[in-house]
Amino acid sequence: MRKVIALGGAALMTALSITSVRAAEAPAKIQKDCAVCHQMSGPASPDLAARQTRKGPPLFFTGNKFRRDWLEAWLQKPTRIRPAGDFAPDHAAKGPEGDAVDAASLSGHPAVDAPAAKQIADYLMTLTPNTALLAKEDYTPGRVSARIGAMDFVKFKGCSGCHKDTPKYGGFSGPELHTAWQRLQPPFIVSYIRDPAAWEPRTLMPNKHLNTAGIHKLANYLRTIGEKPEKAK
Repeated sequence: MRKVIALGGAALMTALSITSVRAAEAPAKIQKDCAVCHQMSGPASPDLAARQTRKGPPLFFTGNKFRRDWLEAWLQKPTRIRPAGDFAPDHAAKGPEGDAVDAASLSGHPAVDAPAAKQIADYLMTLTPNTALLAKEDYTPGRVSARIGAMDFVKFKGCSGCHKDTPKYGGFSGPELHTAWQRLQPPFIVSYIRDPAAWEPRTLMPNKHLNTAGIHKLANYLRTIGEKPEKAK
């Protein structure tokens, strides 16, 4: 039986009123505001201390990673993608059934209004330094049985040790993956699974050295659980 991971209560969310600025001023303002928590220029730092102390994931390859429509919508109504923050050991607490997330230690992402969200998304999607990594991939999204995909995810590849493939089941040290297909570009999913360190030298994601078929099977499972039923028919 798969284990339910306790979250220990609602996470603290921060709401800030951030409005759009003149188009010519937007890049500099976005860089400055986002750099408080995120690395905004590459390459990714190989320094271990920087990895342990950073507040959020790097954004300098946002245009290679996220789907733009999702990003714009998320900026207006942020939800937690990483159940235990960017560095899970800092937000774990001992519970009666093992480690759980110390929700009180987490802070949320600020929400922005619609014009600001559009400006931010427009700018971040121009950040594409890793296009060459995506060009190496030859992936056509396919289908996989939800049951077989879940078995592969949990038992054969061990992804559930760090990731959730449903809102209730799985680990919390990595980002949840039940919405991964909605937010991430398919070539990024495949490329990141193949070689996480090519994107982030100090990533906590292990390289399992999967063959291409195994990588594509995982990506197809994320599609199966992430697409709306009417799209998956």
